[in-house]
Amino acid sequence: MKTFRLFPGRTPLGWLQLSHEKGRFFVALAGIAFADVLMFMQMGFQDSLFVSNTQLHRTLNADIVLLSPQARNLQALSTFTRRRLYQAQDIPGVKSAEPLYVNTLNWKSPDTKRETVVQVIGFNPDQPALTLPGLAPQLLQVKQPDTFLFDRGARGDYAQSFALIDQGQSVQTEAQGRRIAISGLFEMGASFGADGTLITSDQNFLMQFPRRQVGSINLGLIQLEPNANPDQIVAALQDHLPDDVQVLTLEQFIAFETAYWQVRSPVGFIFGLGTAMAFVVGVVIVYQVLSTDVNAHLREYATFKAMGYQNRYLLGVVFEEAIILALFGFIPGAILPVGLYSLTRTATALPVFMTFGRAVTVFLLTVVMCALSGAIATRKLQSADPADMF
Repeated sequence: MKTFRLFPGRTPLGWLQLSHEKGRFFVALAGIAFADVLMFMQMGFQDSLFVSNTQLHRTLNADIVLLSPQARNLQALSTFTRRRLYQAQDIPGVKSAEPLYVNTLNWKSPDTKRETVVQVIGFNPDQPALTLPGLAPQLLQVKQPDTFLFDRGARGDYAQSFALIDQGQSVQTEAQGRRIAISGLFEMGASFGADGTLITSDQNFLMQFPRRQVGSINLGLIQLEPNANPDQIVAALQDHLPDDVQVLTLEQFIAFETAYWQVRSPVGFIFGLGTAMAFVVGVVIVYQVLSTDVNAHLREYATFKAMGYQNRYLLGVVFEEAIILALFGFIPGAILPVGLYSLTRTATALPVFMTFGRAVTVFLLTVVMCALSGAIATRKLQSADPADMF
């Protein structure tokens, strides 16, 4: 049987010591895998937080977005006057400026009759505001009174309703005391702010929210001429429009939403703290394993020192153990989250997926975690005096 050699050309003392104590070795690997799973899950949840809450942003049919300076995020956009859209069209390079209405409401699931929170989007059906696949051909239906399209990726049990809609039938339900019909489907997905999305015409939106004035809008979607420079148009709009509206490119609008969940929302902080705590747990686990190993073989290390071996060689043995633990612990720690991500998607309808970038990040954190533990565990080894050992 071949001996594992992390560093060819030298006796693999680190591997031999770890493999000799198989029980301790597998416990250490389980601890590292556990820390990796925690980091993967926290990072996955945090990434799904950002992705799910910017799904609508990425589908907007716009180059520039107008919104209120009081807006905090998509669920708290505030409003501004529609007159700003007419003023925006005075700027050369602006092709069109269309209003978008956004709000949330409680509605009863057609299948379970339970109330849940959904996001409602309203716009002119003749000027599609979203670029969702398959949406445009269905917009003719929402011109009918109290008619909506529903999100196939919504959180909850809607299998029966989806089957009926796929057969060409409409489904009736109730939203805030008003009877509405669902006549079509699209796919966007749930988010941390809402269980799903309803799309309808601007007229139906205003009927659903009778206190909302037609001239009070949430977003202004500006499309530019083909050769227009977005940054230049943004600067021109900022100079031209009053301070009661802010002007962002679509990329800046996505970053605006992400920043809210990352910095100003406690949810983003909690996920970041969870990742840090998982890293600390891993450091403690690996330190305990390596420290126990160093104490158990302290006489042997002292013998090496008496034979003339330098501290650098002995420290290399401990760091070899740390790297081996990182490599072998990462494998199960990366496999288990794939199944947990799938389970999470099924249960929450959130976009939680394994990514190559996240795998690389967690692997590097695992190596740093084990190396740091090794550095702490070798402090006693460096001060060991052969004369005191015998």
